Amino acid sequence: MLVVKSTGTSTSWMPPLLGRISTPPALAGPAPSGGEAPDEALGRSQGGFSTKLHLRVEGGGKPIIAGLTGGERHEQIALEDLLDGGAICRSGRGRPRLRPRRLAGDKGYSSPTARRRLRQRRISPVIPTRKDQRSQPTFDREAYRERNTVERLINRLKQFRRIATRYEKRAANYLAMVNLGMIMLWL
Repeated sequence: MLVVKSTGTSTSWMPPLLGRISTPPALAGPAPSGGEAPDEALGRSQGGFSTKLHLRVEGGGKPIIAGLTGGERHEQIALEDLLDGGAICRSGRGRPRLRPRRLAGDKGYSSPTARRRLRQRRISPVIPTRKDQRSQPTFDREAYRERNTVERLINRLKQFRRIATRYEKRAANYLAMVNLGMIMLWL
């Protein structure tokens, strides 16, 4: 059986293929043509490529530590790294304190897993519950209002154009710019 293939004005005759042509499965990791590596903190979200900036902030609104994840990643992925890093100096003598007494977060941190991790570290969570979860009777609304210090810090960091728009391709370079911005806010 012959198959006719038409390409505009000329017609050519081609014999049919006897077997299927299959391509091997793609290898995991970045594309060989220069695709982004998974550790570059770039992820697809509704607005295109984006990066999430996770911050740990002391009570006065000064940044302590920052972390980056891709735009589609969940917030809880960065929770352990933020809790493990950064220390707050005590007003008197003694070791710097790593563990805060309370942690205020948005509804993205409202899973039972995140609450369990915080309780294991003896940190009381100040996190509102989502609609699909049981409400927490011990939710402190006044302490939750202090969470806007994090939002104000992010707005102050976005005053630096390189942080607001992420000109850097590499995540390490972008995190270095965020750290420089955080140092500028401490000065």
